[in-house]
Amino acid sequence: MAKKPLKVPAEKYQNLNGKSTVVTYKIEKDSVTIVFTSHAKYIYSNQSAGPLNIKKMKDLAIAGKGLGTFIDANLKESFARKIR
Repeated sequence: MAKKPLKVPAEKYQNLNGKSTVVTYKIEKDSVTIVFTSHAKYIYSNQSAGPLNIKKMKDLAIAGKGLGTFIDANLKESFARKIR
């Protein structure tokens, strides 16, 4: 019987500036999934946003500061898929 892959939970965004619209993020190899305060959930991928932007998103997510602003300024419509 094949094992199911383990589901990696989303990380709570630290929101160090206290004003972010980002609630959680999930980093995967070629993408970042973001849940916003509006409960909207988007997947941004290397294909949709570009590998440099995805790397920047990953760095900002881990740092806990600037992710929402970066998405709003640069990637608003560059998502691969809207989940909700």
